[in-house]
Amino acid sequence: MKSAYPQAFIDYLVHFHGDRDYFECHEVLEEYWKENTPMEKDSIWVGWIQLAVALYHQRRNNFNGAKRTIEKAITKFRLHEEQLHLFGINPQIFLEDMQALSASISAKSPYTSLQLPLADPFLTEVCINECKKKGFQWGSHSDLSDKMIVDRHRLRDRKEVILLRKQALHKRKNH
Repeated sequence: MKSAYPQAFIDYLVHFHGDRDYFECHEVLEEYWKENTPMEKDSIWVGWIQLAVALYHQRRNNFNGAKRTIEKAITKFRLHEEQLHLFGINPQIFLEDMQALSASISAKSPYTSLQLPLADPFLTEVCINECKKKGFQWGSHSDLSDKMIVDRHRLRDRKEVILLRKQALHKRKNH
């Protein structure tokens, strides 16, 4: 049976709950947002991206960055609260969890892995199966010793990013 959810969102959930690679969560949804939406800054898709970024910052003890980012995400989720069920999410529990996360970040509490309140058993089953295919354990805790997960932004190969930025700059200069 085909899922009603975009594959990018399923991939996001798999990384979010499987290997806890929040950097990758950001990457898959940013690409989806750019290619499949009008790229509105207040889009709920940006909220999902910001949630992953906030957790990435909190895990690295960058509480200022985490706080700014989670507050932006919460604003977007509240703006689009009626859409949360379309993502298989229990809106009331989710928004309560986001407020608790914000309070935790404000208190400079250490990072703990977060489970999103999925309300759709079909979506959960799809994600669990995807995790298994990738060798991830659904609901596992973040491996804080894995530097490629914790410090991904510093350790990744940036050649492609640099090339894309140069191409974008060249395109802007020529227009």
